Amino acid sequence: MHNLKDLRLNFENFKKKITSRNTKVDFDQILLLDKKNRELIQKKEMLEKEKKDISKTKDKSLFAKSKEIGSKIEKLINDQNNEQKKLNDLISTLPNLPLDDVPVGKDESSNKVIEKKGEIKNFDFKPKSHYELGENLKMLDFNLATKTTGARFVFVKDKLALLERAISNFMIDVHTQQNGYQEISPPLFASENSMFGTGQLPKFENDQFEIKLDEKNDRKFLIPTAEVILTNMVKDKVLNHNELPIRLVASTPCFRKEAGSYGKDTKGMIRQHQFYKVELVSVVENHECINELERMTSCAMMILDKLKLPYRKIILCTGDMGFSAEKTYDLEVWLPSENKYREISSCSSCGTFQARRMKSRYKNNKNETVSVGTLNGSGLAVGRTLIAILENYQLNDGSIIIPDALKPYMNNLDKISINK
Repeated sequence: MHNLKDLRLNFENFKKKITSRNTKVDFDQILLLDKKNRELIQKKEMLEKEKKDISKTKDKSLFAKSKEIGSKIEKLINDQNNEQKKLNDLISTLPNLPLDDVPVGKDESSNKVIEKKGEIKNFDFKPKSHYELGENLKMLDFNLATKTTGARFVFVKDKLALLERAISNFMIDVHTQQNGYQEISPPLFASENSMFGTGQLPKFENDQFEIKLDEKNDRKFLIPTAEVILTNMVKDKVLNHNELPIRLVASTPCFRKEAGSYGKDTKGMIRQHQFYKVELVSVVENHECINELERMTSCAMMILDKLKLPYRKIILCTGDMGFSAEKTYDLEVWLPSENKYREISSCSSCGTFQARRMKSRYKNNKNETVSVGTLNGSGLAVGRTLIAILENYQLNDGSIIIPDALKPYMNNLDKISINK
């Protein structure tokens, strides 16, 4: 959420930054609503002063006039509340402002590669896709999922189900034991207010799965990512600076309609309505956001390094960042069957944007009450990690070598083979 006072003082810069987000905004409407709102507030305050002055005189002959002024004040309050709501509703749909070092661009073609890590394997055979490998092993069943549930779901079976669980447990252990995150097992439902706080509502309501409850006014949603529920753990709180940083990690199912992805990645597990993800969330003093972003991204990279998967780190341009982000790094893992990198993690600093929506603050070392900084990142997407292991560790006969880091979580199994 944007601060109206800051918006007024730096309107041209605000307009430039928002425009770079590839977002269409009626800036004239914002200025008009703000002007109307302030005029109504000024009129109300003038009438309140006049009514107070009349009251001080104790002149009974002015009683009727005072009552008339009271009615006008009541109408102005109602009008002002309506204008304020229109203004707040409009501002709540505006994305965060990108930091100055974020590349300006319309879409992913303007993202910039920062570094590449890991060795891309040269196969002496044509590498199969993850869904071919999984179906040949009889451990991925998309047809059965379509029959029981619908498109963009999958049954993961037998040793691949064990591998999926191993990946999640491995990631949680690394992040809690080596990277200093506290493990949380959170609710998978989020309230409307929580979804607003992290920026999923109101703009992206069409991509959310809403739960039908008996209480029609009590709206609940399946979490699209654990970021929502973890970040909102500090909603409406005033923390002390010595309580920060807070670093949280959770492995949860995530649910998304993928409303804007019609026709994209219809085969396989790349883009599903239900998937597992290990999510990292940090709550920090607001001046520490950029340092924490580098730290969080390094934690996600550590998982890929330990699994010996080739990947690259990129910085997203203004037009490709998420709604609440001020700066984002994506990690993209190499998929041999596609001969290209695909996103496996996204780590973002949101600055104070979410904190203002959640009313989450802290007392700094000057005892000033200010907004916290929030960050979130995938550490990593479990399903996409499973895909990357299947494809990068495949053998000519369709068997899958188990990465060394995962063997302790796989009963020391060396590989997954057909009919074994």
